[in-house]
Order: sequence, then structure tokens, then C-alpha cells
Amino acid sequence: MDKAARIYKDEPGLKLKKNANETLDIADALCVVTEWKEFWMPDFDYIKTMLKQPVIFDGRNIYDPSLLKEKAFDYFAIGRGHIQIEM
Repeated sequence: MDKAARIYKDEPGLKLKKNANETLDIADALCVVTEWKEFWMPDFDYIKTMLKQPVIFDGRNIYDPSLLKEKAFDYFAIGRGHIQIEM
């Protein structure tokens, strides 16, 4: 984070946060662009309460589409499209 702050200190509109959950307070949707372990098992119930819309764009395909359907998220697995799970 310190390195990013130094590199992008003059970038207008960029706000660095201490952790992933801090970013949710102003988020319309969640976009996952890394497969870092800290993102593998998030608290989806918490995420849903914080997002303006329950939408996840998963660029790394790390989440189980069935679980997100069960939790009533609109889930887009990049490269696989909008996942429609029949239940």
C-alpha cells in the first residue's frame, strides 16, 4: 500500500483503502481482478449488505456460481458470461 500511495499520490479520484471491506461503503458492485487468497472466502452476506446492488464481476472465476445464486447475487464470471443456475 505504501508503494501504491507513493506512485499514485497525485492521481485524482484515486482513494486507497486499508482493506477490502473498506471499499464496499461506496461501491455499486464488486469487481474481482485478483486471485489473492484473502479474496477466496469472503463474507458474502456482509458484502451484500454493503453494496448498492448485489452484483459481482469475477475476473478470476474464483467463486462458486451456485453459492452466489443461492445468496441472490447477480454474478458475472468474466470469460464465462452471466451464470444462470437452475435450482
